[in-house]
Amino acid sequence: MRIGILGTGHVGRALAGAWCAAGHEVLIGSRAPDEAPPHDTGVRIVATADAVATADVVVNATPGTASVALLASVGAPALAGKVLLDVGVGFTETGDLSHLGESLGEELQRTFPATPVVKTLCTIDRLVMVAPDSLEGPSTVFLSGDDPTAKQTVRGLLHDLGWPPDSLLDLGGITTARGQEHFSLLFIGIAEGLGSYRFGLRVVKLSEEHAAGAAP
Repeated sequence: MRIGILGTGHVGRALAGAWCAAGHEVLIGSRAPDEAPPHDTGVRIVATADAVATADVVVNATPGTASVALLASVGAPALAGKVLLDVGVGFTETGDLSHLGESLGEELQRTFPATPVVKTLCTIDRLVMVAPDSLEGPSTVFLSGDDPTAKQTVRGLLHDLGWPPDSLLDLGGITTARGQEHFSLLFIGIAEGLGSYRFGLRVVKLSEEHAAGAAP
């Protein structure tokens, strides 16, 4: 699969290396490709429009406050029909979430209606994204989006990062991306409490024994 990753930061570079190792064709898009730092896996850094043009899946790994404008500069026609895997979360200069009543994922879907958006991976650190087996136990990754086919494509890409099917939890439509993005505030608190960003979140259901006796 051809993947165009927008964002030359730590997240974009980690994902690029992992998907390249899994056999995908990966380009990283940058607004200033000549000034971008080299990628240590050999993945090429090209202009944003070039990364999008040849991609089956476009990955938004840019800061959430800049994502919509960057994608708009590429143009809705260039994005139409491609799956947009959105990892971004927006923060203001004071450290508050930039998207409160509407998530970044929702804004992207509303702005680019012909491009199915799937929100995922924004609840974990970049190193955990590409190495789920580095955790002491199983963890959960969430998916939000309106298009079932796009979600299936993203599920495949998550599997290629090492995430097993039982770790993937479909939350529903793109409106549920709000919960994923808002978790980032708790994520920061947990990281400060643990002294590390390298942890996972596991959704654990009530045991069958207790569920049978629980009130409806």
